[in-house]
Amino acid sequence: MDITCDKCQRKFTISDDKIPLGKTASFLCPKCKSKITVTSGQMLEGTGFDFSDDEGPDFSSDDTGGDDYEADDSPFEFAEEEGKTALVCEADQSLKDKIIKPVLEFMEYHITEVDSVRNAIKKMRYHDYDMLVVNDEFDSKSPESNGVMVYLERLEMITRRNIYVIMLTRRFRTMDNMMTLHNSTNIIVNMKDINDFDKILGRGLSDYEMFYRVFKESMKNIGII
Repeated sequence: MDITCDKCQRKFTISDDKIPLGKTASFLCPKCKSKITVTSGQMLEGTGFDFSDDEGPDFSSDDTGGDDYEADDSPFEFAEEEGKTALVCEADQSLKDKIIKPVLEFMEYHITEVDSVRNAIKKMRYHDYDMLVVNDEFDSKSPESNGVMVYLERLEMITRRNIYVIMLTRRFRTMDNMMTLHNSTNIIVNMKDINDFDKILGRGLSDYEMFYRVFKESMKNIGII
């Protein structure tokens, strides 16, 4: 869905499926902070969100927390037209500032950082990210119970296949294809190789784009897309 702020005229996009059909949601423009009201879209089944006219989503019955939506929290994630988006789930701020963010910014990704699994899931329910960087120990007692990874496993494939998932870990080798498949990620980066994050990501994205170009062409040829 294309959105234009009436006050500053900046243009943004929100995934069409984030607002229930015929309902209205209001929130603040991320640029000038004026109120934006939109109507359209269709709510994803099973999200537990409830919209009413001129109100944002109510999280009181949702498993991501019991607080109601406030416009200043801006759970909707905006991206300027033609922009790519990345969600970063990593607790080490110095690692993000020195390595992860510079690489993604150079690749022209609009970056969102979160500090908890709860906030990560809230963000992902309102925005379809192009890339997800997640440490398998992020806000979790153990890698096996990582809430972000569990959420990804439950996504419909039509949504999941459009997210490039990078798992940061100390358990597996970088670009270990077997563990990448086992953990439902697109690429694994071992923390000891994090200084080569740019090179590893560049190679991984190249392989990913080549694979899905062939995949989409095949689906188009048999009439699925």
